[in-house]
Amino acid sequence: MDTWLNEVQKFPVRYVLCCSVLFRILHWCLQIVARPDTVTIDPWKTWKWRNLSVSLVHSLLTGTWAVACIIHYPAMVHEIHSTYTPSAYMLVVVSSGYFIEDAADIVFSGHAKASWEFLLHHVLVLWCFLYAVFTHQYVAGAVVALFVEVNSVFLHTRLLLNLAKVAHSSLIYTVNKVLNVVTYVTFRLGAQFYLTWYLTYHYSSLDYALYFLITMMLMNIMILIYFYRLIRSDFFTKRRIQNGIQKLAAD
Repeated sequence: MDTWLNEVQKFPVRYVLCCSVLFRILHWCLQIVARPDTVTIDPWKTWKWRNLSVSLVHSLLTGTWAVACIIHYPAMVHEIHSTYTPSAYMLVVVSSGYFIEDAADIVFSGHAKASWEFLLHHVLVLWCFLYAVFTHQYVAGAVVALFVEVNSVFLHTRLLLNLAKVAHSSLIYTVNKVLNVVTYVTFRLGAQFYLTWYLTYHYSSLDYALYFLITMMLMNIMILIYFYRLIRSDFFTKRRIQNGIQKLAAD
């Protein structure tokens, strides 16, 4: 295991790019997979469907992997700066490869302007993850951050269901909607706020704590805004529609 880890750490760029290529191959393979008719008729929806499908695979893989890493070596939660396992390091390498591939897919497909929020997110993540890959510091922090991918499984599923025009009143959408909110609070907000607290509490003893703390603050703002949009869209849309109808009738 140590020999394998040394090999990866000796050539991190090579292995990160290999992971990017593998995710790109997955993206190409999805072109031959059947898609809903509502997606096939629209080129943008067709691209978005494949993009989200790759993201879903990444979330299923890395979310499960991150939780397994912490269960196997819980000390990483308490020492996010200095501790990690070979599996944890490889997890960050794989995930870095995905974020590079996804950012490139957004840019070269011509959807950068419409997806600027995702690009900003990817830049912030990659700055932290690649620092961990090249310096071997904050690897555990990156693993904890990847807890958010547990929630991303349901976020991506939600978007895929919307693209497929699945009724919001259906059982599958309702179940996913509830699990999405529960995991958003526990895994996404929980992981982000824990890392923010850790960086603040141990600020004086951590390398480049200011840069990571600024990054976390920006991410916190983004996820809180998205959480507000999510709650408003999935739980208050009907009420807004009813209020609009009542107002129209009153006018």
